[in-house]
Amino acid sequence: MKLVYPATFEKDGKYLLVKFPDIPEAFTQGATIEEAYEMAEEVLGIALEDKKDFPIASSADVLQKSFPDKTIVLIGIDLAAYRRKYHSKTIRKNVTIPEWLADLASEENINFSQTLTDALKEKLRV
Repeated sequence: MKLVYPATFEKDGKYLLVKFPDIPEAFTQGATIEEAYEMAEEVLGIALEDKKDFPIASSADVLQKSFPDKTIVLIGIDLAAYRRKYHSKTIRKNVTIPEWLADLASEENINFSQTLTDALKEKLRV
């Protein structure tokens, strides 16, 4: 799931302050434009990761009129990728496979968990 929200960027001393008008709990800062943008992506993920219903994003044009002294930047996030990156807790699953296949894999010192993970990622194209 990909989402895009406008953020306001404004210089405050040595830092760039970043705020998301549509998501008041999401705000951050950075010393450079690159750092501020990276931090904005991260804080957007933190603010949205547990939500099921997402706020409607305001138009960048409307926000620019509301905040004429700030720069409006669109910040996008792939929420599925964010969750994979930051919430990769492993869980135990029991599987059933033919005995001969299990014996052959054991002889080759194949890691069953890693093999299943790799196969699922390939099958799901993630």
